[in-house]
Amino acid sequence: MQHSILSLVALAFILAPTAPADDVTEKSLPLSGETFLVKGKIAFVIPPAANPADIPIPWVWYAPTLPNLPGKAEKWMFDRFTQAGIAIAGVDVGESYGSPDGRALYSALYRELVGQRGFSPTPVMMGRSRGGLMTLAWAVDNADKVAGFAGVYPVCSITSYPGVKRASGAFHMTADELTAQLTKHNPIDRLNALAQAGVPLFAIHGDVDRVVPLHANSGEMQKRYKALGGQMQLVIPPGQGHNMWPGFFECQELVDFVLAQVKRTNGVRNVP
Repeated sequence: MQHSILSLVALAFILAPTAPADDVTEKSLPLSGETFLVKGKIAFVIPPAANPADIPIPWVWYAPTLPNLPGKAEKWMFDRFTQAGIAIAGVDVGESYGSPDGRALYSALYRELVGQRGFSPTPVMMGRSRGGLMTLAWAVDNADKVAGFAGVYPVCSITSYPGVKRASGAFHMTADELTAQLTKHNPIDRLNALAQAGVPLFAIHGDVDRVVPLHANSGEMQKRYKALGGQMQLVIPPGQGHNMWPGFFECQELVDFVLAQVKRTNGVRNVP
């Protein structure tokens, strides 16, 4: 009986609205979920498939949450997460490129989900493409709050994508000013905190990616992370670029990595 009550309480936390319905922008999601506002920005939660049996509720933090993302390509992996009792959530921070403004919005979502909805204090961060900058930038600031990072051809360095000049506006700086302060903001230059906290990393990244080159992003991150004593698993599909190849989104190694980190940090009973 007590377990059933806890499950109902946890589900209520997930579905509890944080803004009047009239204020919420509709958003299409690959699985059934809820949209709500955080600091005026649209956020989403896809709950576990069954009533949560665990409090706090484990979750994957997905980015980028742009108007058309997450999309249908994520359905396969999201379904496996929810079936394992894991929620998925995110907030649209726009083209923030890991800037302080974007990181502040991420912290607001974290406070909402962890402080108000009973979510785990250690999500697994998951970045697709430029979502890598968003999730990694917050993670290096909050290494004690991160269970792991998983990326699908993730951007790891501002200099690679979108480039300092294009990113500088999001940082309220000129290109020269951002260049001078790059090591204070660029995730690939700030990995030490994650390594010290023992946060495992994972990426799947094609070897002919011309938009987000492997060598300057996941490859360089693995090199630097290992030098810092960290652990990073890198899967490199040969002949694949920055595309919608199903293997990027139906990657069992990625799913296994996420489930392992959730189980490791949350002690979740219903994760295989």
